[in-house]
Amino acid sequence: MDLFQYKARDKFNKPIHGLLSASSIDLVAVKIKSMGYVPISIAPKKQKAEYLNKVFSRKKVSFFELNIFTRQLYTLQKAGISILAAMAALKEQAHDQFFKKVIGQISTDIEAGVSLSSALEKHPQIFNQMYINMIKIGEASGRLDEILERLTILGEHEERIRLRIKVATRYPLIVITALGIGFIILTTFVVPRFAKVFSQFHVSLPLPTRILLGTHYLIVNYWWMILILIISAAFVFSRLLRTEKGRWLWDSIKLKIPVFGPLISKLILSRFTRILSTLLSSGVPILQILELASGSAGNLVLARVIDEMKVSVNQGKGMLPVIKESGIFPTVVVQMVSVGEETGKVSELLGHVADYYDEQTEYIINNLVSLIEPMLIFILGCGVLLMALGIFLPMWNLISLFKK
Repeated sequence: MDLFQYKARDKFNKPIHGLLSASSIDLVAVKIKSMGYVPISIAPKKQKAEYLNKVFSRKKVSFFELNIFTRQLYTLQKAGISILAAMAALKEQAHDQFFKKVIGQISTDIEAGVSLSSALEKHPQIFNQMYINMIKIGEASGRLDEILERLTILGEHEERIRLRIKVATRYPLIVITALGIGFIILTTFVVPRFAKVFSQFHVSLPLPTRILLGTHYLIVNYWWMILILIISAAFVFSRLLRTEKGRWLWDSIKLKIPVFGPLISKLILSRFTRILSTLLSSGVPILQILELASGSAGNLVLARVIDEMKVSVNQGKGMLPVIKESGIFPTVVVQMVSVGEETGKVSELLGHVADYYDEQTEYIINNLVSLIEPMLIFILGCGVLLMALGIFLPMWNLISLFKK
């Protein structure tokens, strides 16, 4: 539905103006007449809304800010405060100026007769499809406060995991960055000085030094070509990710990366099982849950497995056959789902599965540095060895030359 700006007059001939949501101008006129007004002019508000969305889409809202919004909206809804009043309060409390404008736009849309889910849908850069669909379920079932509570739990859980991963990867990033800076300094300022000295004696430089000099020569003389290659590779990669086959291939590769592959796998499976457990306990139909989970899986490999689950459930076979054949779920999960389907306690056992994945994820994150330490030491050792040989071998050769 689109927004329309109207002008009308009431029975006392007093001018009235406002916004209404409808699929056509004729329907807007019908609504105005049903309110006891005489329509004067009706104009679509669509172009302005699209312009605002383009402006808003240039920025994103932090995960932390979105979680605060969801938590506060849940609290206000539970207290019995209307959506419009809640939005006014949330707009005042928002710290991010961009998010404040977005909440104001949502409030305007709701005031014009648009549902909360439809108003949120206009800002996909902030609210993902799962978030919007869960709000739709809450509106349809009359349990919006319960759905908001579930969204709050899921959002805060994801935020904790993200923060832990960020902390765990800080040390490796510092080490690799320091190595890169050291390499640039050596190839730019130190090694070229040896080249000038050796050129006077007409003696060839050692291989490690020549490698460093070659790197320096490429960076100084062909930096533009390197930049073009990087931009071209990034463009081709982004275009590839837009295709279903390319995205599936990349998602498959991510699951096979040493150390990080198992972590990514456990994170997406934890999210999937927790969504299933949360929504099943809220009374949402299993097919609708699988539809939501497929769109918010975050990995095309898992999304395809979920699509197969939908077909299996629709045929009355349940989720178990697909879970067994997929090969991405461990034996303990297969057994829990099997028991859950037999006893009718799927949501409860899926909650245990999610907890199991959370424990495994916690273990990997806590030991992330020690797990990647061998690779880090190898990369660091190779880099330091190359730089050390590139510096000291010419010095030893110079000493020999001077002795002669």
